[in-house]
Amino acid sequence: MNNCNYNRSPKPWGLIPVLFIVAALLLLGVVLGTVAHAPLSFSLAVGAVIAVWLGIFALRERGRRRHTQAH
Repeated sequence: MNNCNYNRSPKPWGLIPVLFIVAALLLLGVVLGTVAHAPLSFSLAVGAVIAVWLGIFALRERGRRRHTQAH
């Protein structure tokens, strides 16, 4: 039996992850373009706020996973 997939039509949901990646890269380009035009002090302050926010989120998730592990 031949398992050739050349004649199969593409699944429509196979395109969604690719579109998500393209949209994320486009958004990243817009954000980086904005940061390039912002003053350095503003960029550093916003970066520090984001770093603190991600640190708090990581600590909360770490604590949550310790208490909800199934054995």
